[in-house]
Parts: sequence; structure tokens; C-alpha cells
Amino acid sequence: MTVLVASDLDRTLIYSAAALGLTMPDPQAPRLLCVEVHESKPLSYMTETAAGLLAELTADPRVVFVPTTTRTRKQYQRIRFPGRPARYAICANGGQLLVDGVADKDWRREVAARLARECAPLEEVHGHLLATADPVWLRKARVAEDLFTYLVVERALVPDEWLKGLVEWAGARGWSVSLQGRKIYAVPQPLTKSAAMREVARRTGATATLAAGDSLLDADLLLAADAGWRPGHGELADAGWTAPTVTALAATGVLAGEEMVREFGQAVARLSA
Repeated sequence: MTVLVASDLDRTLIYSAAALGLTMPDPQAPRLLCVEVHESKPLSYMTETAAGLLAELTADPRVVFVPTTTRTRKQYQRIRFPGRPARYAICANGGQLLVDGVADKDWRREVAARLARECAPLEEVHGHLLATADPVWLRKARVAEDLFTYLVVERALVPDEWLKGLVEWAGARGWSVSLQGRKIYAVPQPLTKSAAMREVARRTGATATLAAGDSLLDADLLLAADAGWRPGHGELADAGWTAPTVTALAATGVLAGEEMVREFGQAVARLSA
């Protein structure tokens, strides 16, 4: 059998220094492995135990490990996971499908056609964000892969009413809004990780799918998988979100990432029994 394992990355499998969530005294803190370097500086980590478990998981010939992220291709390619390199990766929230590190042009054309039919154009949404965001709390505005847009903000200063208004405005135009750390994402609703996961499952002949994620943008991925997990932190945890096939873990921070990989391995063993 073939088991596809699709995992979100940031705040699910890997953690920046800001997202580590380690409040334990140093003698009790888990040892960490840096898996991402940017501009000669260490950026993202997982525990050494999680790294070992991931290496074991990807070495299993029954497993197709698929990193699944809202990151752009360039941002994703900074990451160096332990173990066998992933042949497939899902970037830009499902807008880019990488095969051996190269973007699949057929998939990108299919995504572009779907977005043109089903939601307001990117230019309209990005323009609205720029027009309504307050310079007091706005730090950066970015367009990712010509697919979606996001703001980098001082989170504590962003008014709740502004965010609620943005959710309503975007929803009426076929877009979703997600707050993750210091970033506010506006993403077309037809742009989903689940659609890309199904495409990889089709290509690999996967007979079972497992998934993990922490944000509202991961909900469709978790629902589409045969089994899913979410950590005890993040948007989904804050909303108390779950589903019959989704396990809500109690673990938070980088230890949740370790628990996630352990759950994947145990699920593969059960499916193969």
C-alpha cells in the first residue's frame, strides 16, 4: 500500500524562534535541530527527536511525504528536512505543485483557470488591503506567486473590528482570511491544499491519506484526508475546531510538531497491519 502524508510546515511541523513556545527551564527544554537558514541566520527548527522520527517515516517505502505549505516556492526551498528528499511538495496554499523541485506547469494552468472562474481578481483584493490597512500597524504588504496576498503586521495593534470587516468583505468575493502569527493572509477560496493533495494522491496511487495543520487554511486539508491531526495551538485550536476524522492534540509549540510525526508513524503502522 501507499500512504500519502501531507503536513503543513510553519507552526505545525517546524517552528521559528518566535513560534517555539518553549517556556520550560533550559535543562528541561528539548534539543533542537535547525532545518532552515535564511540570510546566513538560523530560522526554523524541529526537535532532534522529531527529526529522527521524520527520517524514519520518509525512509519507509510505503510513505509519500508531501510538505504542504502557504509558503512560496522560494521560501519552501530554504528548508532542509532530514531523511529522504520529498519528491512532491505543495506550495502557495495549493497553487504550486513541485515535482522533484520543479513547478508543474499543467497544475499551475489548471489553478489559474479555476481562480479566474470562481473569485474576485487578486488585484482587487490586494488593493483593498493597501487602502484600508493602517500604517500604524502595517509593516509589509506582499503578493505571493501571483496567487494571493498577505500583510505583515504588529498583531497587537490590529483592531478586531478591522479584521472582522476584512473577513466579511473578502468572503463576499470568494476569498478567505487567516491570521497566522504576524501575517494576515487573504487567499482565494478555490485555492486549496486539499485539491493539490488529491492530485498527488492520484499520481502516486496512494490508498490512504494523512494530514496535519494548525490554521484555518489547513481545515480543508484535514477534512479531505482519511485522518488528520491539529496541535493544541493555532487558529483551529483557538476556534475549538475539530471533525470526526481529526484528532486535536493537547501538545503545543515545538513538542506538538514532534507528536505529529509520531502520530504519522503510528498511523502508517496501523494501516499496514
